Amino acid sequence: MPKRVLVVDDNPMIRHLICRMLEEQADYKVCAEAANGAEAIDLAKKEIPDLIIMDLSMAVMNGIDAAHELKKLFPHVPIILFTQHADMAAHLSDLPVDRIVSKNDSATLMRFVYALAPV
Repeated sequence: MPKRVLVVDDNPMIRHLICRMLEEQADYKVCAEAANGAEAIDLAKKEIPDLIIMDLSMAVMNGIDAAHELKKLFPHVPIILFTQHADMAAHLSDLPVDRIVSKNDSATLMRFVYALAPV
């Protein structure tokens, strides 16, 4: 059974890119897409993903606030913060995410997908 991934980004082009990368892998399936952290929480409750890929800067609810809430609800679901601000985020302490990846490094994103949600 494919691993279910929730993709969260306010930029529809970035969401589409991530979804395409995942769809090329037979063992991963995008279970839902969200444009902000609040939507991500609602969708995660319905879809129960195996992995969450989320942006940092989003309107309504940012990625860090959403990750805090998601980790309370689903402590064992890994979260990858996929952001333009990877250098800044790496210096923040006590982030509720499992990995931080720059949006300029999609190859590393997929390596962490394989590592955090192995099939």
